[in-house]
Amino acid sequence: MSDAAQPTAAEVRAAAEAVKAAIDRHLDAVERRSGDDDPAVYDAFNALAAAAEVYDEFLYDRYDEVTPFEIPGADDSLPPYAGPAEPSALSVLIRRDYVVAEPPRLLAQAQRLADLDTGPGGGQDTAPVIGTSVHAALGVLFGEYEPDEIASRHKEFGLEEGDSTLWVSAGDAPPEPGEWLGAPFEDADPELVVCRFDVSAVFDEEDESDEDFTGPAAGPGVL
Repeated sequence: MSDAAQPTAAEVRAAAEAVKAAIDRHLDAVERRSGDDDPAVYDAFNALAAAAEVYDEFLYDRYDEVTPFEIPGADDSLPPYAGPAEPSALSVLIRRDYVVAEPPRLLAQAQRLADLDTGPGGGQDTAPVIGTSVHAALGVLFGEYEPDEIASRHKEFGLEEGDSTLWVSAGDAPPEPGEWLGAPFEDADPELVVCRFDVSAVFDEEDESDEDFTGPAAGPGVL
């Protein structure tokens, strides 16, 4: 930023005063809240975060300094919630990625399951032969176990976890039976997501970077 575009000392001071006022409003809303989902607390939180972000930017632009605070904001990957205030139906959307890390282990487990399915009266001619087909092995595995059990036992099946995400989406009424089976994720609306939970190795890498960081901040922080 050029010197001409830098905020003045008075603007930095005004931004600091705005943060102080926002803190008071937030505390007042918390003390008076009517429940866990009081919209006044939510609005005061967002106002505090916005005021703090302005102050942080002004402080850095004017004095090359940052604040030591961090107020968690809304997930930038999702728009503001625009669903019903009192949802009467929910959809849980899950994606889990895996790598077939040990194909022999996967094939052996699938063949064991196929052999068990033939029952004590079955012979070699009736038992499905998985052979070297990873495609067939995955069909047997996911046909036998629920996704949550596979997630908890993935190493046993020769799989390695990748990224995963779970979205809880709100609705006014449950869909008709079979309505969305043809395209289960086509109508996923980010504005209806009540909450989401992400798991990724990238978060671990970010945590390690934070632990290794020992010097002063090199750029504007997020308050």
